[in-house]
Amino acid sequence: MDKLDQYISAVPNPQQKIIQEMGFNAFIHYGMTTFTGKEWGDGKTPPATFNPSDQDTDQWVSALKDAGARGIILTAKHHDGFCLWQTDTTEYSIKNSPYKGGKGDVVREVSDSCRKYGVKFGVYLSPWDRNSEYYATPKYNDFYIAQLTELLTRYGEIFCVWLDGACGSYMDGKPKQVYDFQRIYKTVRELQPMCCISNCGPDVRWVGNEGGYARESEWNVVPRFAFDVQQIADNSQQADDQDLQQKGMDIVSEDLGSRKALEGYNDFIWYPAEVDVSIRPGWFYHQNQDRKIRSLNNLLNIYYTSVGGNSLLLLNVPPDTRGRFCDRDVKRLHELGEAIRKGVEKPVRIAKLDAYRPEQGFEIKNMLTEDETCYAPERETPYYKVELHFDHPVTVDKVQLKEQCDYSQRIEKYEIYALLDGKEKKVYEGTTVGYNRFALFKPVQADGIRLVIISCRRRPYLRLVRPYEANGFLPKTPWYKPLVLAAHKLNYLIYITRENRQKAKTQAKKNTMAEKGTVEQAAEGEEK
Repeated sequence: MDKLDQYISAVPNPQQKIIQEMGFNAFIHYGMTTFTGKEWGDGKTPPATFNPSDQDTDQWVSALKDAGARGIILTAKHHDGFCLWQTDTTEYSIKNSPYKGGKGDVVREVSDSCRKYGVKFGVYLSPWDRNSEYYATPKYNDFYIAQLTELLTRYGEIFCVWLDGACGSYMDGKPKQVYDFQRIYKTVRELQPMCCISNCGPDVRWVGNEGGYARESEWNVVPRFAFDVQQIADNSQQADDQDLQQKGMDIVSEDLGSRKALEGYNDFIWYPAEVDVSIRPGWFYHQNQDRKIRSLNNLLNIYYTSVGGNSLLLLNVPPDTRGRFCDRDVKRLHELGEAIRKGVEKPVRIAKLDAYRPEQGFEIKNMLTEDETCYAPERETPYYKVELHFDHPVTVDKVQLKEQCDYSQRIEKYEIYALLDGKEKKVYEGTTVGYNRFALFKPVQADGIRLVIISCRRRPYLRLVRPYEANGFLPKTPWYKPLVLAAHKLNYLIYITRENRQKAKTQAKKNTMAEKGTVEQAAEGEEK
């Protein structure tokens, strides 16, 4: 099979299609550490400490839906082992807290609120457990599977199970637990067949940092080696730190899917990236961070570079000790949702559409619809042009592009031109498209748009090409962003250099031991 044919043979599974269509989901970090002011609990805080005074999960879900989130993932159990549901597996749970006289069930309340507001519900179940007596023993995997089974059988449809690789077991003088990830995946597939498994899982991978920085060229098709549970776990958060948005070394290469990156590999998978980031410096609520909420401009930049850059966005918002979102957070969520909606409220009317002759069943007009139909040219050529002519000149500032990924991710390089009175001006050039790409540019007057696909893996399958009128709701790129991205790349290079040095030392040690063994064997031979 030709290399290009190998690349485009990788396509999304049903679970990946669902979550990639969702695009924007929300995280809720809530639990014992909400009341202790820490990021990581030690598993020793008495259950009585968990006692929200005015918990309102409807407020959480309605605020997150207002922001545009389509799914919500709750930390049902964080690293301290405290369970937010009526579990039969441990006494370290909400059933022994004062909340609702020990009868409360936060997992139930959030799942009910999600159904009420039409939002999908998912769970985070930390593999690391600092309270369980079974942790770091063979019995722990049975214990974990029992908890996972409860969550997957008691609360209706679960759209995502999020597996955290963070671990600091050395802090408790314990070795790392050897997790039976294959058993975890099997349990999820059996009990919730359409559920996506994220982060330390086969369906969605971590983008490589917790600062909201997405790659400019994000590929879904990557070498199979990229799915490496232990690497993900080893490079996740390893220490308790409230200011996480300043941390997070990019342990995944900046280029995972170009032709150059894929050279030398023969097995490829569909493995989309997720950008997980908190609206505050920490993941859990801390009162001293009430005035450190991300700006609207920062959140819009994250949205357009993640959801609008062929990645997923998982935005964390933590409830406070009342069991409510802080008013400032709710206000910022509303502003975010309003800006996202305003940004795409005026698609330009298309009067005429031109493109190369289509393959039968893949008509040109399919690019203008929101459904799963798409346009594909009937034959392969060096480049492809699509022109959209407006019924009158308008000011545009973005073009939304989508590939029909049932045929894989194919577009590698493209340019967009604004047309006006027979003249043209290049306003954007990019690489990847994938599930969703917002090409943003300075507002420009135009009576048409031309898309030129310069490089493609075989023929393109275009699901959507849609220009939007400018209305002032584009984020401004921070002056320091290039410096931050450069720092992440430098961190990655430092990481790779350190890893290579360590590997070299290990190999040298093995060589020395091997040589020593050979010498000893030779000496033994001489003695004989």
